[in-house]
Amino acid sequence: MSYRIRLNKTLEQLKPSGIRRFFDIACEMDDVISLSIGEPDFSTPWHIREEGINSLENGKTWYTPNAGLAKLREGIANYTERHKGLCYDPQKEILVTVGGSEAIDLGLRSLIEPGDEVLIPEPSFVCYSPLTEMAGGIPVPIVTKAEDAFRLTPDALRAAITPRTRVLIMPFPNNPTGGVMRREHLEQIAKVLIETDVFVVSDEIYGELTYGDSAHVSIASIDGMQERTMLISGFSKAFAMTGWRLGYACGPSELMEQVIKLHQYALMCAPTTSQYAAIEAMEHGDADVEEMRAEYDIRRRYIVDRLCGMGLTCFEPEGAFYVFPSVAITGLTSEEFCQRLLKEKCVAVIPGTAFGDSGEGFVRISYCYSLKHITEAMDRIEQFVENYKRT
Repeated sequence: MSYRIRLNKTLEQLKPSGIRRFFDIACEMDDVISLSIGEPDFSTPWHIREEGINSLENGKTWYTPNAGLAKLREGIANYTERHKGLCYDPQKEILVTVGGSEAIDLGLRSLIEPGDEVLIPEPSFVCYSPLTEMAGGIPVPIVTKAEDAFRLTPDALRAAITPRTRVLIMPFPNNPTGGVMRREHLEQIAKVLIETDVFVVSDEIYGELTYGDSAHVSIASIDGMQERTMLISGFSKAFAMTGWRLGYACGPSELMEQVIKLHQYALMCAPTTSQYAAIEAMEHGDADVEEMRAEYDIRRRYIVDRLCGMGLTCFEPEGAFYVFPSVAITGLTSEEFCQRLLKEKCVAVIPGTAFGDSGEGFVRISYCYSLKHITEAMDRIEQFVENYKRT
């Protein structure tokens, strides 16, 4: 059988994840320090794990409603109102998904048709463009720049909108740059969007991990935007629940009716055990999030100081747990820097080009690792940079 004539051509043409490529190589090597993956080094807080365990011990292993347990949807509604000032009907406007990535996929497939354009600020997470293409859409990158703190500007947005534009993805706080959109910036973006029919898919998975005096602000909370925004978040990053595979989406009931329909046929429901654990996270997990955020903040400030000290120009991230330094001083491309650093110093980081062509000249370094782990990696990177600065 000729598989080439049987396989989906769009899927065949997609590139594998640049993140996983370097992670997989590092896993095959000895003495490697990996700063490559965005997975918290904290264990899921015990009281959250305990609720998952209790659900298993009590035999709660059956399917849940397609949209998720009613108590969890109510918990998400309360949490979203408490932290973002947004009110959603847990019966009609909230869906529990298998991770935030499923929610992004469902949102795009519900909103676009073949040939529609999806605007994607870049550098940004690796899934947006492939999921757009698999839905038949056309990804249109909007380059964000270090001099703009990697924020989406209203001028750049306005210039990118065409009659075929259907969706704007808002990936803030941003992976890989750590860029954040504060309220005043979101208000400027909203002024542009209100004049159009463009819908927003707002990926706020790192919202709780926002640093500084101002908390995260959702674009859905800006006047006129909730009705045209699908808010996506989850439990992986803020609550250290990556392996539980649980996310959620909130949006207008007319959209969510279609999103739930897709979820119903593709996955039925999110994992039952994870949902019971997530109820506890929503109700009693705020202190855990703050404790982890404070630790990430210490690492953030340390790693930025070290990188700048060795001459790698580094924007100070305001959210998530990544730094995105320029490696121009070495004369190496992003790919060359990462390959040689891994080979010569056994440190794994991710080339900026994994997050779009505009990531050339940068690398992504994750600081969701212990300070001891990060310190040793910084020592090795400093030695590597010094060697290339002298040549």
